[in-house]
Amino acid sequence: MRDVLLLRFDAPLMSFGAPMIDAFGRTARHPSRSMLTGLCANALGWDHADWERLEGLQARLRWAARLDREGEALTEYQTVELGQAHLLTEPKSAVSWTTRGAVEERAGGPDARLGTHQRWRDHWADALYTVAVALDGDGEPTVEQLAHAVSWPARPLFLGRKPCLPAAPLLVGVVQAETLSGALLANWLDAKRDTRRDSKGARQLWWPAEEPHPQGDAHVEELFVTEERDWRNQIHVGERRIRHGLLRMEPGGAA
Repeated sequence: MRDVLLLRFDAPLMSFGAPMIDAFGRTARHPSRSMLTGLCANALGWDHADWERLEGLQARLRWAARLDREGEALTEYQTVELGQAHLLTEPKSAVSWTTRGAVEERAGGPDARLGTHQRWRDHWADALYTVAVALDGDGEPTVEQLAHAVSWPARPLFLGRKPCLPAAPLLVGVVQAETLSGALLANWLDAKRDTRRDSKGARQLWWPAEEPHPQGDAHVEELFVTEERDWRNQIHVGERRIRHGLLRMEPGGAA
């Protein structure tokens, strides 16, 4: 048995960043190890300069997720006209900063420094997830410390992108379970009277590839996902196997 942190992701908008292509910021259907690492680190008060601690937490973190409400796909279209007078004002530090507290520099030709820039950012609107998180090995932070941090975060928390603020507290609780997927199955059966959830049908589930399906191996697929981050250089890296299947409410029901 191991400690498992249960979180509820309930927000008007959320986004699980996939590798970006040009100006298109895609979202995955499920959270990722890097996103959960960033969420926990933000709750603990860490920042980007703590890349060694971030790498260590990411290496220890294991997760599974259950989709409780589908929500809808939404793409936000963003533009900025870089030739506006106030954006050309010197010094640059007065008008343009990155999220890491550094001055934004625009190198390259005139098209890179002027004109209208466009980008697209994908989100899930009105979705609901229950997420299980566990940590391999000993040391800090512990699961209990993460539970305290998400309840009393050092900074405001967001689900993927900074505008994606939770609509409800994240913490469900800390439970003991053999597997992450098993923790989500037990939690769902216990919560079947929750009026915000449909107690019928099935739920999509993603969980570590090394774990068996909690209701048998029928209709399970393996996925290869890029879900880790090189925190020192701020880029997505690596590829990892996870499993995807269904949970059914009926006790003993096969997926």
